Amino acid sequence: MAHNKTSVAAPTPCSDGERVFALYSSNDLFAFDLAGNLLWLRGLTFDYANASNSLGMASSPVVVGDTLVVQSENDSESLAVGIDVATGKNRWKKERPKAANWTSAVVFKGAVALQSSKGLTGVNPRTGEVEWDYTDGASTTPSSAVTENAIYVPSNGVTALTPEKGSVSQLWRATGLKPGTGSPVVVGDSLFVLNGAGVLVKASLANGDEAWKLRLKGPMSGSPVAAGKYIYIASERGDFQVVDTTAKEGEVIHTIELKETVLCTPAISNGAVYVRSDKTLWKLK
Repeated sequence: MAHNKTSVAAPTPCSDGERVFALYSSNDLFAFDLAGNLLWLRGLTFDYANASNSLGMASSPVVVGDTLVVQSENDSESLAVGIDVATGKNRWKKERPKAANWTSAVVFKGAVALQSSKGLTGVNPRTGEVEWDYTDGASTTPSSAVTENAIYVPSNGVTALTPEKGSVSQLWRATGLKPGTGSPVVVGDSLFVLNGAGVLVKASLANGDEAWKLRLKGPMSGSPVAAGKYIYIASERGDFQVVDTTAKEGEVIHTIELKETVLCTPAISNGAVYVRSDKTLWKLK
């Protein structure tokens, strides 16, 4: 099952350079080699019968070293598992807060940060051991953004954290920064947040102070992505927009009308942007 604004293929695949891991809303987890040959398959809902929700699952898996971390968080059998990339077998399994959750984990200084309505928990990817825990709540739709020195969490607006083993320090909190469904993105020394009204907000990484706001053509479901000084985002109506983040008040320098429904987050690779509509896969240069 899936909500009309998502699909059974909502999670983004990931790769360790040798294999590609694809998780579906049905909690079927596939591992392929780079030639497309199936290496192994896990039916996580077969293993954990109540790990599902009525809208569909959307958390994307993340691979760290030889461990694949998968979140399957819901109102019933809520869990996260660490899986051996070679065999598909569990290294560990952890119970998670019983609440529907569509966020994806991020990696910070070797720990996998699992986000939920309760907050953000850093676990050792190899063992599942909890290394630190932030318990002041977080969003269940937009995920966190990461730099080398901090995590920017959609929590009470946006909260900047510096976790260490056994503790978490709060750098700042900006209650006016309120991500919609899209996750924040970092460009240079700035954090960019796309709110539910389709307004892109530029804020300082140092303290969360806002620099400018730019209204885009919306509405949006996916997250903005960045390369160099540019941010790329597509609206649900198919307006693909390119924002120059160095302009004094931000500027949309290019718009392509794809004229199809786009709910995805674009992907960037080798000088091109890839966008999936409800009918077409686009490569834009």
